[in-house]
Amino acid sequence: MCFSYFWHNFLKVVKIGNIELGAYPLLLAPMEDVSDPPFRELCKQHGADLMYTEFISSEGLIRDAAKSVQKLDIFEYERPMGIQIFGYDINSMREATEITAQAKPDIIDINFGCPVKKVTCKGAGAGILKDIPKMVQMTEEIVKSTDLPVTVKTRLGWNEESKYIVEVAERLQDVGIKAISIHGRTRKQMYKGEADWTLISAVKNNPRMHIPVFGNGDIDSPEKAKQMKERYDVDGMMIGRASIGYPWIFNEIKHYLETGEKLAPPTIDERVAACKQHLQRSLDWKGPILGVVETRRHYTNYFKGMFGIKEFRTKLVTTDDPERLFELLDEIAEHFAGYNFS
Repeated sequence: MCFSYFWHNFLKVVKIGNIELGAYPLLLAPMEDVSDPPFRELCKQHGADLMYTEFISSEGLIRDAAKSVQKLDIFEYERPMGIQIFGYDINSMREATEITAQAKPDIIDINFGCPVKKVTCKGAGAGILKDIPKMVQMTEEIVKSTDLPVTVKTRLGWNEESKYIVEVAERLQDVGIKAISIHGRTRKQMYKGEADWTLISAVKNNPRMHIPVFGNGDIDSPEKAKQMKERYDVDGMMIGRASIGYPWIFNEIKHYLETGEKLAPPTIDERVAACKQHLQRSLDWKGPILGVVETRRHYTNYFKGMFGIKEFRTKLVTTDDPERLFELLDEIAEHFAGYNFS
């Protein structure tokens, strides 16, 4: 009996609806101006099990705003893939869900977690945490308006006095969501202090909960991932900021969880190759102007902590010519050949 129980749990696969994600999936968080197709391609290649688009405004989708509509772009190699939407008006969110479904994602995700003032001041993102009945009603209407699995990303609460996530998660499950990702901070904390996963684990351990619960916040190394996995009872992890310019983190975490051994950090050639791929895909997707501009925010992290990189980094973020950018990346590979990242 003990053996069969162990074997059952060993083989347990996390599912969102009918989508199988493996035993302990690692998710790429939706990040504004970061989680676009060029970046997601790299994360998928390096082990992300499920990815989400950057969040998309419901009002923008309804108005057919070009920037919002372009964010709906997803590609077959990315699947399973979720599209995340946000908004403050229930009718607009319902309509945006129907538009989003036409892009044929595998999942529709609702953003109830963005802490940025321009979003929360309108009652969207984490702003809805001040109105839990509306949060539940909006979720129910979105679930009713699509056959796709609906998931939610949110926070512990609005502030220290309103950390109702255990009750909120249960109510959202009751109206039909298929998974929930929880960032271990309140909206008031923004990204300050340490993420508290205690309540995330409490959500998972609620005997009424049967959907997957994913933890998010402060996962920035294989060691930290192992520590959180062993300490808190969740179904998987969502990784955000630590993946920016470092898509290798997904496979590094998986390898460490499986073997207890750390993979060697990516070499300078691997970093340059990833950077080139990122730039080329951005050029293909956004064109020669936006493609160059929107890749700039990633260079610092690809070459983070390298002694002597400042001069090259300055050139990377000020050069507009794509051909010259590729030349600069080749120069970095040559100049830092054999660089020790350990």
